Amino acid sequence: MLKRHSASFSSILAFVLISLTTASAQNPPQPAPSPRSFMAQPQPTPVDQQNFPPLLLQQLSAIKAAALNDDYAYRELAHLTENIGPRPSGSLQARAAAEYVGDELRKLGLEVRLQPVTVPHWVRGAETAALVEYPGMVLGTTQKIVLTALGGSSSTPAEGITADVVTVNTFDELSALGHDKVAGKIVLFNEIFDKQKAAAGQAFTSYGEAVRYRGAGAKAAADLGAIAALIRSVGSADYRLPHTGFSYAAGIPAAAVTAEDAELIVHLAAQGKVRMHLTLTPQKLPDESSYNVVADLKGSEHPDQIVVVSGHLDSWDLGTGAIDDGAGVAVAMQTAEVLQRLHLRPARTIRVIAWMDEETGGAGSKAYSTEFSNDFPRHIAAIESDSGAAHPLGFEIKASPAAIELLHPVQPVLQSIGATVLESSAYSPGADIAVMAEAGIPTLGLMQDGRTYFYYHHTAADTLDKVVPADLRENAAAMAVMAYALANMKEPLPR
Repeated sequence: MLKRHSASFSSILAFVLISLTTASAQNPPQPAPSPRSFMAQPQPTPVDQQNFPPLLLQQLSAIKAAALNDDYAYRELAHLTENIGPRPSGSLQARAAAEYVGDELRKLGLEVRLQPVTVPHWVRGAETAALVEYPGMVLGTTQKIVLTALGGSSSTPAEGITADVVTVNTFDELSALGHDKVAGKIVLFNEIFDKQKAAAGQAFTSYGEAVRYRGAGAKAAADLGAIAALIRSVGSADYRLPHTGFSYAAGIPAAAVTAEDAELIVHLAAQGKVRMHLTLTPQKLPDESSYNVVADLKGSEHPDQIVVVSGHLDSWDLGTGAIDDGAGVAVAMQTAEVLQRLHLRPARTIRVIAWMDEETGGAGSKAYSTEFSNDFPRHIAAIESDSGAAHPLGFEIKASPAAIELLHPVQPVLQSIGATVLESSAYSPGADIAVMAEAGIPTLGLMQDGRTYFYYHHTAADTLDKVVPADLRENAAAMAVMAYALANMKEPLPR
């Protein structure tokens, strides 16, 4: 994400010196002003010095050092992912995880509450597919298709369905086919994830472009009479791994096929008729009772003013939810742990939240908003980590330019780990804190190096081994430093 300078340091320096000399020669009667080095560190303004006095800066440096020298977050993540395992909404594991996190935060001395949340409960069943007719097929054979049901998918009959497959790249192409060419068929959306863009540091842009077909493809296909919908998996690595995810319920079966299998189907369909036998038997069970974990480290001066640090506790069922988003929960927990270990009391309350049901509708965020919306004027800021566990780059921020400007003194503290980006965003940087962003509360998302995030996102490979302990320590340091800064600045961020 960082820009590269095309000119060398020496050529830039020479240009600046020549420019200064020329300007001086053209105006000999006037003394040349003292040149300010373009390499100089920005000097703190009086407002910076007021908000970030020397003691606070020393405390922030101590917090960073302590977080970088302890694996508390990794140990908590290991328990969530390996001892508890996958945590889909409505599952016994999700409920156990909430209870575990609550207990761990109580051990740290926080005031903990398990906030009741009613969540959907969708469970995966059988999921198989095979091409049973296609050009050049060897008599008596089929070709296996690797896929996984999308959340919200309906079920086929137990014996499955068999139908022709039509392939499209876009919603416009689907509409152009019309009802007569779609009705009774299986539709495959072959929207390709832009891997080059992802490799260049714009993985989340690539994701946003492709994921709309996962969310709305089944509904668009059903509206034209399709009996099932498939999407090309939304991911940036081709390991024949299907990527699951939320899809709006459309009353038809919906699944993600691997990128390799999507290519196969498209190539064969270009040659002639392709028929598939598809079996998906997920179930939508009755809603379940679950919890958000809401834990307060009370402020010493303004206990009614709240700074939120958070991640979401639920995960998909294929993997164990390490990068999405057990890591975010563990990092938020370490914010409280490191402050307690250093015996640092924030001026404002730091609230650790482990959100429930981010993946399948956001019931946890909605429940929090319902209960605490009257307190939003006293919510100073909210941070969420939900972009993985790789090296942190800084923060994506939905706030006013004046608010972001006030956070610049944090950058030198985080310089040694490179987490200095303060990037303005027009949108909420986290799904669970979106309601707070809409209410005008400054919201921050921890930015990570996302180049490999979508290799594993929503797959069976989202497991603990994908998390590098040193990177997780850096994420914990970045979140803890920013949270304590927000809690201890003399003036809260303007809205």
